[in-house]
Amino acid sequence: MVGALSCYVHRKKSVLAEAGKSNGESGSNCGRPELKLVQVLFRHGARTPLRPIPGVDQVEWDPTLLEIPAQTKFPYIVTNLTGGPRPFSPYEENYKKTVLKGGVIVGQLTKVGMQQMFALGERLRKCYIEETNFLSSSYKPSEVLVRSTNIDRNLESTRCLLAGLFQQQKEGAITIVTDDAESEILYPNTGNCQQLKRMYRDGWASVNLHQGILEDLKNIKDKLGISNEQKVDFLLLLDNIFAEQAHDLPSLPVLKNFMQLIEQRAVDSFFYITKNNSRQILQMSAGPLLNAIEDNIKKAIEPPTSDIKTKKLILYAVHDVTLLPLLIAMGVFNSKWPPYAADMTLELYQYSKDWFIRLIYNGEELIPRGCKDGLCPLEDFLNALSVYSTKPLVYKMICSQTEEAVLQHN
Repeated sequence: MVGALSCYVHRKKSVLAEAGKSNGESGSNCGRPELKLVQVLFRHGARTPLRPIPGVDQVEWDPTLLEIPAQTKFPYIVTNLTGGPRPFSPYEENYKKTVLKGGVIVGQLTKVGMQQMFALGERLRKCYIEETNFLSSSYKPSEVLVRSTNIDRNLESTRCLLAGLFQQQKEGAITIVTDDAESEILYPNTGNCQQLKRMYRDGWASVNLHQGILEDLKNIKDKLGISNEQKVDFLLLLDNIFAEQAHDLPSLPVLKNFMQLIEQRAVDSFFYITKNNSRQILQMSAGPLLNAIEDNIKKAIEPPTSDIKTKKLILYAVHDVTLLPLLIAMGVFNSKWPPYAADMTLELYQYSKDWFIRLIYNGEELIPRGCKDGLCPLEDFLNALSVYSTKPLVYKMICSQTEEAVLQHN
């Protein structure tokens, strides 16, 4: 991740200059595309595991791992989507029920994770403040919209990112908006989509029938001394090995030796759980969020009213299970599990009367589905995503249908 924390500004200038030449005429901004909107979707930083591996000796998670670095401190408030009080978080209540060896509860952002997010904020600062002067050097509520899932590690990751991005400088209160768990769109929500819940359940059943995955899992469980009765899968193993490696904790030799296989089989399991990412799964997993991203783009192009200044930067604090279907829907998934502090950035450019999208993942420019190069005509980008983007009413309809009706709809 450290190696990815560069702005890639030289590549960016080259791409934009080439785009300006290919359009053949001078527009605003000295004949080059002008940046209009940046949307960043990022995974939280390193954390404690979500659940320990049963049947094996745990590593010790010392409370000092949760200490807050001084440079990441940046006060903020949390509201619901309409400005009311922060909603209740059932996830946080559930995390409190599991305490790891050492006294730390599961799912908590650590000092390492805070530093990762601060570094991501510094990278964004270099790109959008120091190199391009796109954003003000201090936080302004009129320029930035911040939304997060209602989970502490994401809220705290957002704080650290903002501290790095604006170097703890602000002109007005920092507000992070969030939603109730049952209506959240920043992750695949099986709580408000029963059809998605049923398809995930069926997906797990298909994983349990995959001979290759079962054989590899049995082999690792045998080497770890875990009985067949213990509920262990590759996603659980990957979660623990990622957390331990990020904090330089002494992972079990078996986990270290099989780390590449564990990651590959976790990805394989995800594909089977989601029925190889069929259209309907992606519509229900990422469709509402894709629709929100599309709406942000349309508002930047045509503001709803002339007296409302549209945001320049929109931040979404999400999860690995959010980024996975997004990467797949955009046709850029690299078969690697999204690391801690992974970020997907969408830049919107205007050149004369034309609009373009540029996609960056962990600092690397990618070519989305339906596009021929890094600076993609907006129409091509939106047409390719229209298969998966789902408006709220359509989402409710799909989620309430039977599987047979969904297949017929598609």
